[in-house]
Amino acid sequence: MFASLPEIECPLLLAEVLRESVPLALATNTEKARSEMIIAPILIAIRKYLNNQISLFSGIDFSVDIALGLNGNCDFIISRSPELLILNAPVVTIVEAKQENINAGLGQCVAEMLAAKLFNEREGNNIQTIYGTVTTGTNWKFLKLIGQVVEIDLSEYYISDIDKILGILSNILTEEVFEYACQVNAC
Repeated sequence: MFASLPEIECPLLLAEVLRESVPLALATNTEKARSEMIIAPILIAIRKYLNNQISLFSGIDFSVDIALGLNGNCDFIISRSPELLILNAPVVTIVEAKQENINAGLGQCVAEMLAAKLFNEREGNNIQTIYGTVTTGTNWKFLKLIGQVVEIDLSEYYISDIDKILGILSNILTEEVFEYACQVNAC
């Protein structure tokens, strides 16, 4: 699903951070260590690459509909808005896999994607596609929600191919930004 997307060269600063932090996160082997030492630096690098036109939220409450079970904290939410203080229409919800098992995190990610879709609708943001990612920090799997259909990329992308991961994240975010700009400007 995402294999044909172009890669983005890993910035030198991110490469250095990952060289130092990946072994430490893997040795510590906790979700928190992987989240802070691997995932967050990658997401911050993508934000910088996109000229800070997106915002990144970590560990915030995202209780959209308690009756539907769409409540709780998200590990990371990326919004297409540069607004840092208020969450606007989430584009990508990122969940690190539980106990290093990507498949175990898929259900949680899909629930968060459904919550993002509902949140967007309530906010009047007609975003057609919601993307999700389940990651251990070293392994990444991408999902897409269009309407009520979830597509899961069968490929996993590994930290050793960080250029591909950065390319996928950038494409996902710029596609959504373009869709939003077209809706606002009636392209």
